[in-house]
Amino acid sequence: MESKSPNKIHIIGSVGSGKTTLAKWLSTKLDIPFYELDNIVWKRHKSGDIRRNDEERDEYLSTLVDSDSWIIEGVHYEWVLQSFQKADLIIVLDTAYSKRTVRIIKRFILQKVGLEQANYKPTFEILRRMFTWNANYEKDSKPEIVAILSQYNDKLIILKNDSEIEEYFSWLNA
Repeated sequence: MESKSPNKIHIIGSVGSGKTTLAKWLSTKLDIPFYELDNIVWKRHKSGDIRRNDEERDEYLSTLVDSDSWIIEGVHYEWVLQSFQKADLIIVLDTAYSKRTVRIIKRFILQKVGLEQANYKPTFEILRRMFTWNANYEKDSKPEIVAILSQYNDKLIILKNDSEIEEYFSWLNA
């Protein structure tokens, strides 16, 4: 990666894995816009979110991945194959389950006290769902994602913690 900086990056991982944090950091470092897949699925409104139908969602994603540069992040994997195909780099954040659990709790507290913004109202029901999503990711989604992404080994990197992320992207700080 040192010789040519990637222009199209897809970051995937469970809730609490650090996807958005890494996407924001890379966006700033590389001067590339980043997009959250949840915001492709949902039209955000103050009165409440409205789910896009599959055609609208896929069209929106298509427009993004056909542009010159992007960072796309999210846990979705079943309908984003065009993003995997067009990415220069696919990053799987395989953060430890326990670390993700701590991050989910920390994020909820920060959102409840107003120190961190959310695209959703931080309720105890959402917190409960995040715990469920985290567990289901480990058991069900992760094996499926690994299988799907195995065909992209030439542009796939799996990073497990902050030190691996720092080491892999050390060229950005040079």
